Amino acid sequence: MDKYQKERMLLSHNFDVQDNLVPKLSREDFALYLIDELSTYTDINCSKVNNHHWILEILFDKHQRSPISLGILCLQALAARRKVQKVNHSNRLDILALGGIKTTPVISISSTSLKLGEWGVDIVETNSAEKFLKSIDWEVNSTSKPPDSIFSLELQV
Repeated sequence: MDKYQKERMLLSHNFDVQDNLVPKLSREDFALYLIDELSTYTDINCSKVNNHHWILEILFDKHQRSPISLGILCLQALAARRKVQKVNHSNRLDILALGGIKTTPVISISSTSLKLGEWGVDIVETNSAEKFLKSIDWEVNSTSKPPDSIFSLELQV
């Protein structure tokens, strides 16, 4: 992968699931699972990061793959695992990818922090995407952003 075509995305994981519908993933398990699943794509490089919020760094070729298409791959990979692990198939499990480009000044000089112009994506597992999005005022917060600098993806398992 040409270094001039690389784009950087950092992922975090938010587990907001009740009733033991699926087991909670440790940060390590979340990272290792996605690293393994995404390793089949030659234009994607993944590695764990040591950061209090971010878990996984993904480097990708922006000419081959968009941030949204990468978010979809992450959702599909996690959904495939969760479908097998799901205890009660009648209960709802939503997986979200909430992504945005860093536009505010960088506070930390750490190499594991999100830098200006990079994508930060929160992967959220919840019983209700609608309730979760309302709880964080997603609609209000996202309407003030340019459409090409933010995305919200949802997959139901």
